[in-house]
Amino acid sequence: MVSAAAPPQPPATAPDAPLPRRGIERLDLMLLCAEALDLNGAEATLILSEQLGFQELIPNRVELWKRRCHNPLRRQVRRGTLAATDSDALIRILCTQCERLYPLLRALLSAAEPEAIARQRWGLFEERLAGLVQERMNPRRGGVQRLLEGAEGAQQRRQLILAMALAAGNGGVARLKASLMDAGA
Repeated sequence: MVSAAAPPQPPATAPDAPLPRRGIERLDLMLLCAEALDLNGAEATLILSEQLGFQELIPNRVELWKRRCHNPLRRQVRRGTLAATDSDALIRILCTQCERLYPLLRALLSAAEPEAIARQRWGLFEERLAGLVQERMNPRRGGVQRLLEGAEGAQQRRQLILAMALAAGNGGVARLKASLMDAGA
């Protein structure tokens, strides 16, 4: 007799496991990328937090800022770890933003575009991202310097956009959370 066993499921991450330091960095940088792609990105984040039911957790800009300041690359850093409920809320907000921004993400990653148009799109995105990074991040940190300079920075920016594209759609929250949990390894 053959038993119909369910296929093995990947191990689930503990719901109360906090994001590692590198995961918090990547999450905040992806939120910053979303702001660079959307001129009203900060307001959109607050509106999405309300629409997704996180009004009590993130009622205003100050509370959003407090949660994002757990990123050690920021100018103003908060000690301690980001609570799992806070990181889950930020992940869900980011994934919803990624779904809304998916046409822009796809256009940035598309190889079918003429090279001149692709360079122009990347140039606009990188200029806006650099302005936000210089305004909010600590320029003395090596991670910030690497993000803004050279081929390594360009590759890192491309990886952030690719991760955002993969976070859009069905299963995006689980994919992004797994990726952020693995960032510390």
